[in-house]
Amino acid sequence: MREKGRSKMAALPRFMRAQFLDAFNTPYVLRTAPLPTFSSPYDILIKVDAASYCHTDAVLAAGQMLPNPAGFPHVGCHEFAGTIVAVAPNSDTPFQLGDRVGVPGRSFHPCGTCFECVAGPTPESPDEDLPGYSAFCPHSRNNGINGPGGFREYAVIDSRQIAPIPDGMSAVDTSVLMCAGVTVFNALKRCGLKPGQRVGIMGCGGGLGHLGIQFAAKMGLKVVGVDNADAPLQIAREIAAGEGPGAGARIVDARVEDANDIAIQFGKEDGKHDRGDMGIDAVIILPESQKAFNYGITLLRNHGRCVLVSFPEQGFHFSARDVVFRDISIIGSLVGSNKTLRETLQFAAKHNIRARVKTYPLSKLNDLVAEYHKGQGGKLVIDMTLPDRNSQFEQ
Repeated sequence: MREKGRSKMAALPRFMRAQFLDAFNTPYVLRTAPLPTFSSPYDILIKVDAASYCHTDAVLAAGQMLPNPAGFPHVGCHEFAGTIVAVAPNSDTPFQLGDRVGVPGRSFHPCGTCFECVAGPTPESPDEDLPGYSAFCPHSRNNGINGPGGFREYAVIDSRQIAPIPDGMSAVDTSVLMCAGVTVFNALKRCGLKPGQRVGIMGCGGGLGHLGIQFAAKMGLKVVGVDNADAPLQIAREIAAGEGPGAGARIVDARVEDANDIAIQFGKEDGKHDRGDMGIDAVIILPESQKAFNYGITLLRNHGRCVLVSFPEQGFHFSARDVVFRDISIIGSLVGSNKTLRETLQFAAKHNIRARVKTYPLSKLNDLVAEYHKGQGGKLVIDMTLPDRNSQFEQ
């Protein structure tokens, strides 16, 4: 019989270490804090095993993210993984003590009554969760955004939003899939493509992009990865030249290759004669860059689809002629439902899709942030099993 509730809490420490952001544009501060407590029968306490750093963490820390933290001090990280050590009293969760789970940012304590929560799956949105819970509830809190996240040794999470970690997958590999992985996986699904069609990934060597190359290839799509920096391009090229997921992808350096020329090349390969019929079927925009957006739109054939994942502070500017005369559709994609999260994990485990990660101990979070701002691509992860020493690479 499952042991749960407060009786298990007695075996846990009273305090934990956590990295706190005390103000915008300041370093994180490592200090002790009491263990978090339950406030809902849906709550679960986990020992955090790995916590991944996302671009949104940087945007929030700079004061450019809405909603901002509910207040300072704030614990960031909205993509992490851990092991269940306690559940709330009277909980009917299917999870048990010792289960390893992945934790996304959305959605902590959804209201259960708003239009998002009660809608459930529809023919237009078949991947949404069952009524009563929604990852898009406007009244919920979000781990690491307007609520505390995973840069701490223990965290209380909502059992309705988590996903079991497949056998053989590490906490580090899981953590990066909780935002970067599920976001690009969902964006690929929103492209609405069939096997054999072409998809472009702008920002292909970044955290989301290099995972997107692998997911798209295993979905049977022809992948065109685009980037404009040496280190991210190197990561993408290594994936494309290897024998694993993503092998055979076409990697493009946007600094030296013209988007219109590439679209025409594909058209000729496919036996097309009109420019409107030349190009790729869909493109995913990951960078917060107008140039990346313009490049992606130019790659598209007529009737193509542009899926936006990034949200630059000043927005994107688009040509009405592309939308009207070329019938280009532009849609957004924000993470995914719990159903999609679980599908992402299972798909990654089945096809051995892994991020290129560099790991740090919790005490070195500020070193991780400094490395992030170098723009070297891949993912940066806090690995709670690492002692306080220099960071290490994992391939």
